[in-house]
Amino acid sequence: MNDIHTIEANIFERLSHVIDPELGRSVTDLGMITSIEAVPSGGAADADDTGGNGTIDVTVHVELTVKDCPLSETITNQINGAVRSYVNPDSPNVALVPHIEVSSMPQDKLTSLVQTLKAERRQNPFSKPGIKTRIFAIASGKGGVGKSSVTANLAATFAALGYDTAAIDADIYGFSLPRLFGVHTQPTNLNGMLMPVTAWGVKLISIGMFAGADRAILWRGPRLQRSLEQFLSDVWWGEPDVLLLDLAPGTGDMAISVAQALPNAELVVVTTPQPSASDIAVRSGLVALQVPMKVRGVVENMSYYEHKGEKLRIFGEGGGQRVSEQLTAALGHDVPLMAQLPLMPELRETGEEGRPAVLTPEGALASTPLADEFTSLARQLMELH
Repeated sequence: MNDIHTIEANIFERLSHVIDPELGRSVTDLGMITSIEAVPSGGAADADDTGGNGTIDVTVHVELTVKDCPLSETITNQINGAVRSYVNPDSPNVALVPHIEVSSMPQDKLTSLVQTLKAERRQNPFSKPGIKTRIFAIASGKGGVGKSSVTANLAATFAALGYDTAAIDADIYGFSLPRLFGVHTQPTNLNGMLMPVTAWGVKLISIGMFAGADRAILWRGPRLQRSLEQFLSDVWWGEPDVLLLDLAPGTGDMAISVAQALPNAELVVVTTPQPSASDIAVRSGLVALQVPMKVRGVVENMSYYEHKGEKLRIFGEGGGQRVSEQLTAALGHDVPLMAQLPLMPELRETGEEGRPAVLTPEGALASTPLADEFTSLARQLMELH
């Protein structure tokens, strides 16, 4: 029986590498694996009694944190793979046959787990010194320049490039990220701690996910600053590589709140080519003179429309460069024009379908000029600056 106990212990160790997609912790650390039972097939008493070529039935008892968890299949598939791929060095020809028994975590155990997780997150996790997450706040001087579309496609690009990506819809009154990502569900409420909704590889939260509900969980007060604090602290984000915030247009309270709550945030200003938009966009960047936030760069949206190989400058040209030059002069450091994005009907069409235009229907980066521009933008942003 010693071989059986060794197999059970080794499988438990392998399961420590199976990560809960929402909590970002291993299923063993979370206490989700309650027991592992390895039994030689055919009534053999020991692994050696299988003749070296038999099978061993391995039953793994799993307790999920949420009843009818939408990620149950994902977790069980990972556990199945971890068991099947195990090879006992003493009996390499013995195959392991996994059997996964799934149940829900008892309420007292779940309560204790959530309290433990919350104890690690007593404050905004993104304000801690040494945080690895790169934070980019996407801003614009006025509405209608495609700021939210830029945020959605940039987030999808980061995720497709392999970065653990999160996005907060901080445009409280004009939220649009749920629609752009095709999200129609609310975040899972784990005993008062919210799990962000994942779509197209991006972890999302937006007040739009609660609009129309009887009880909007994140609204505990009318102040925008408090709502942002709750987006940051009451949602389990894990440790993403990238966090994007879609700010409200202009230079209102939310921009100040972001600067206070996220001192490491870098501002990316979105504008369009025409002077009426670019002049106002400069103001959204000048907020950095009053709050401790670095302006990283400028993105010019709707720069041109390509028709029969010719780039038509429908909205004029030069707006992004003007914003770049004026912010560079005012702030005393280089604020480059990082991207000039084309005007494309596909951007609207796929966005209305709930898929970022940079992605294929399968979720991979598309082979298009638009996807290439966003890929270049994402890589520029991740460079240390």
